[in-house]
Amino acid sequence: MKNYLFGLGLLLGAGALGGCEKYLDVNTNPNNPTTSTPNFILPGIISNGIQTQMFTALRTPYITQYVVGRAAGLAIDGYFLTNAQSTNTFNYSYFQSGGNIPGMQAAAVAEGSPYYVGAGEIMQALILAHATDMLGDVPFSEAYQGGANYTPRYDPQQDLYTNINTLLDDGIVQMSKDAGQNFRPLYATSPSESGDILYKGNTTKWVRLAYALKARQAQHLTKKSSYDPAAVLALCDKAFQSSADDAQLQYQTPVSPIVGTTNIFGVTRANFGTATFSTNFIKYLNGTTFPGVTDPRFGVMAPTTSVGANPGVGTSTTANLTPGVTPVVTDFYGGWYARDLAGYFEVITYHELKFIEAEAAFRAGNKARALKALKEGIAAHMRKIGAGGTFSPPAVTLLAITEAQIAAYLASAAVPQTEADLTTLRPIMEQKYIAMFLNPDSWSDLRRLDFDPSIYVNFVYPVNANSVLASKTDPTLRYPRRLLPGATEVLYNPAEIARIGGNDADYITRPMWFDSK
Repeated sequence: MKNYLFGLGLLLGAGALGGCEKYLDVNTNPNNPTTSTPNFILPGIISNGIQTQMFTALRTPYITQYVVGRAAGLAIDGYFLTNAQSTNTFNYSYFQSGGNIPGMQAAAVAEGSPYYVGAGEIMQALILAHATDMLGDVPFSEAYQGGANYTPRYDPQQDLYTNINTLLDDGIVQMSKDAGQNFRPLYATSPSESGDILYKGNTTKWVRLAYALKARQAQHLTKKSSYDPAAVLALCDKAFQSSADDAQLQYQTPVSPIVGTTNIFGVTRANFGTATFSTNFIKYLNGTTFPGVTDPRFGVMAPTTSVGANPGVGTSTTANLTPGVTPVVTDFYGGWYARDLAGYFEVITYHELKFIEAEAAFRAGNKARALKALKEGIAAHMRKIGAGGTFSPPAVTLLAITEAQIAAYLASAAVPQTEADLTTLRPIMEQKYIAMFLNPDSWSDLRRLDFDPSIYVNFVYPVNANSVLASKTDPTLRYPRRLLPGATEVLYNPAEIARIGGNDADYITRPMWFDSK
């Protein structure tokens, strides 16, 4: 951060050197420009904006019990959170991604390229939505001012939700303009790839992404009197039409000097080397939660030898998946989501949208639509991860999921068969939980549903959990409701962190605005 602020200070101070300009011209480095065109700024905004969620996804899967520590007493298993765990979530939101959006948009307006303005607004909404849903109050109205304000005010989450919708609405307007109104194509491959690396210049998909994000944020508000399931369903109708619309970042083979392009969940980067699957998750797949029904995703999402472990307890399960091949210390690396190169990081997907639709339809009393959307969400997820094949590293063969298996599962006791069978939210939310594996927004569902044990039936309270949480008499407050402020903000913006209560011992127990009635 200090390097970023120092560099920004130099740029802002450049005007003071006007008298020496003719002498300094000779030192201009054409290979290190201080300005750029929108097409060369947008790729970094997209990749770093999505990477923000990757870093968060190294923390939240322990809270949502997709994974637990292989060793007993792992701190995050017991909800012992630190400011350092939030630093990348905050810094990537503002410095590596969001901070570049105002400059790109200004350049786009100046040259007459509204598609880049729209992409910036939709990306800003995506980044801001993630930041506030994970951290609570965060800067926006005073953000991105550089040296003019190093200590921006933290805006209330209610205001941020309004800002997010405003950004998405205008992003839709900009992306809906005729291509002839744009000076610059949204995507180009010559002389090098530039512009829209997310959807390759497909503005229709950008519009669908905006509506999908609006649907997700609106569905977060189920505790609010203003919640309107019919409005959520209308947004779903305008959002993703298939898995081809999914917003995700593809992993690539590292080419020197570029590193870190492999899967953040993969064996090369080894971020989950100390983790294994939770019993909570494995029970959904192996026939325990649904007796007699083994999920065809067992053998894809996790090896069929996986038994899981409980938070805080640890496990003595085996290590190497394939003796004599790349050593793999955990069964976690035997699943689809841990593929080093063939995979991608999912931000928001068609299958998530179908579960949002199913829940909204159920709340609206339209069980026919709810059941149809539920089954389509399950099928879409299975089809997406069900190609099978062998992936390396590590050398793991994933099972294929056939249409016959999908049909059999949809006809099984794991899924309601009639509208009369769909009596509670449980089947919708547990199927969404499975399909949202590792996605940080699963935590939003758990929080707004208060970790309800009648819905999340396999959830296990950690052994030796953080006493600040474990001592709460209200069972809904025994789980973390927010991450701590980033460590850099504690250091550089201490007054604001103190004002929002970010230093208080019980800060992580406090429900957010979206999570409150």
